[in-house]
Amino acid sequence: MAQSDTHSGVSSRRRTHWLFEVVLVIVVALAVSAVVRAFVAQAYYIPSGSMEQTLAENDWIVVSKLSTRLGTVSRGEVVVFADPGTWLPDATPHSNPVRRVLEFVGVAPDPAEGDLVKRVIGIGGDTVACCDPQGRVTVNDQPLDESYLYPGDSPGDAPVGCSGEFEAAVPAGYLWVMGDHRSVSEDSRCQKALQKFVPEERVQGRTVAVIWPADHWALIDRPSTFDNVS
Repeated sequence: MAQSDTHSGVSSRRRTHWLFEVVLVIVVALAVSAVVRAFVAQAYYIPSGSMEQTLAENDWIVVSKLSTRLGTVSRGEVVVFADPGTWLPDATPHSNPVRRVLEFVGVAPDPAEGDLVKRVIGIGGDTVACCDPQGRVTVNDQPLDESYLYPGDSPGDAPVGCSGEFEAAVPAGYLWVMGDHRSVSEDSRCQKALQKFVPEERVQGRTVAVIWPADHWALIDRPSTFDNVS
């Protein structure tokens, strides 16, 4: 009887120890995930086609947060940024189980946070305009070769209610951003007054790669045409 009690006590302690280890591993994993998400990198889901063909609807991307925390935002980069205030409608719940799990563990952001992804065309101090006599977007009078645009779109295409013709002086500390699928992208061209520009402090990070689906895998580079802008 005493041996049975002793065996039962040892088994109980082992179960308690095992449960403690599982809980500890989960807590540590969540803590590491939170740190990585806040300071290093994060996965984001692409809910629309405004950045096609560079980023397709339903793609998953990895965004580097170190690049913007330790440096500056550059023209040509594809960045994720928090809604400046009026760009997005209220977020609606989704039922995708994979996204829910990733959001729960902190790998992916909650859609209620209101993040967007666009390409930086102009930075503080730039003058961005469209279009020159050849129909191109210019930055500080330097025309861009926008080979990344959605096939069939021209640089000055814009969705209904937005103007494809513009000239804007970007204030210091702000960005002018546009989608690669110009004809459907509601971006800086579609906002009013100062809301046209994205505060640099709202930038979450720079897109470095498409990681899912597998046949979309690609590194996201900064186009060389922006090297000509000064």
